[in-house]
Amino acid sequence: MNRLSASALSVGTAAWPRYRPEEHRAGIVHLGLGNFARAHLLAYTDEVLARRGGDWRIIGVSLRGTSVAEALNPQDGRYTLITRGQETHAQVIGTLKHVIAGTRMASCALAAMTRPACRIVSITVTEKGYGITSEGALDRTHPAVAADLESPAVPGGVIGLIVAALAARRAAGLPAFTVLSCDNLSHNGQKLRRAVLEFAAATQQDALAGWIAANATFPSTMVDRITPASTRETLGAAQALTGHEDLAAVETEPFHQWVIEDTFAAGRPEWELAGALFVADVAPYEQMKLRMLNGAHSMLAYSGQLSGKAYVRDVMADPAHAALVRRHLKAAAATVRGLALDLDVYAAALAERFVNPSIAHATAQIAMDGTQKLPQRIAAPACEALEAGTPVRPFAFALASWVAYLARRDACGAPIRVDDPRADALRNAVAGAKDIAALLPALSALCPDVLPPVLLNGEFGASLAQLVEAIDSEGMAAVIAREAMRDWE
Repeated sequence: MNRLSASALSVGTAAWPRYRPEEHRAGIVHLGLGNFARAHLLAYTDEVLARRGGDWRIIGVSLRGTSVAEALNPQDGRYTLITRGQETHAQVIGTLKHVIAGTRMASCALAAMTRPACRIVSITVTEKGYGITSEGALDRTHPAVAADLESPAVPGGVIGLIVAALAARRAAGLPAFTVLSCDNLSHNGQKLRRAVLEFAAATQQDALAGWIAANATFPSTMVDRITPASTRETLGAAQALTGHEDLAAVETEPFHQWVIEDTFAAGRPEWELAGALFVADVAPYEQMKLRMLNGAHSMLAYSGQLSGKAYVRDVMADPAHAALVRRHLKAAAATVRGLALDLDVYAAALAERFVNPSIAHATAQIAMDGTQKLPQRIAAPACEALEAGTPVRPFAFALASWVAYLARRDACGAPIRVDDPRADALRNAVAGAKDIAALLPALSALCPDVLPPVLLNGEFGASLAQLVEAIDSEGMAAVIAREAMRDWE
């Protein structure tokens, strides 16, 4: 069977591009072309090209390996987006021009970013991919940042690439581009701007830092669309729906949301035509999503992993566990400020999305990189709830689930691998603690933004320690059943 490509004939039930992709130039370079970007940013842009046209196709840059490029480039950037809800729909996306990867990634990416036509550099590299501390400072210990500070002319990381490209544009007399983070970082635009300016200053480019500050823009964004990892079933479904082999197919849910601060340096696609919301202040929307959707996701991921539930839908199929998810959503909603929205309605909609039996969103996937995700998802709302006197037990359960997840053992008693940027340090902390009483302060010392010292004291600290002990001694299933019966308010 032939591969999906620009010359592929339109067969099957999938919708094909309603425009001629090759008639549009690329105006966006995207760093980190994973499944989420292809289900979200590229899908929004595809709709704009179909409805309004414009030179807004996208050049992708893969910072980690060549597999994405090897799948997409032979297909001329085409791929199938499968949307699974009560019904299944598929469309072939034509937004992507090509993908840059491999040994010449840095030079080719810089060439693309310094073309006059490039007006936006967008990013989805997950929280750990930037090299930014939780406060938003440049993390000079991050491997990519450290390497790029040593050799700024041949960058391989996000911030190094951005600074080098802006330096080249300034030297060539070209205008600055917009840098658009689409990751689940709180205040993502502000933090990225600070880190970029610090990198420029650290490489003795003070004049460049001033030029970037005056000319480039870094809008903050909030993004939302549940997008699981692709499987063989995904690729099989794409083949059935398009009539062509597609090694880059993605599946997602019907819901999608994008809230964007409307500060662009050199124009933008009319993403509002595809449903994006442009606002003056993204922060309240971001807080709502990080604390409610992402916070509940982290809680159910760790507790799901410890209770034998492979997917989010499996958690929601357990009435007791689903009750804890709804409990967490309510507690998180109590910490959200500044939105004229009915958060009870939002929470109910989130729970319904989690139930979706057609989306195989793995709890193991969500459980990755906890030290990067939990500060804004769990710790911050927990501290605010504690200060405000609103319910905190749901946050204690979420953090206890993470701690117990770190302390897992296999059948032979050996530690189970944790997928986290600080995995080695976490493993050493767990191994060095003789009991829970010693483990909690050790983890707090290592990750004070995940386990702030204030959460180890008083009623919260007692609940946290009791929950970790109970999960360890009785098993997560028993604790879930008991917590679901608890009058937690």
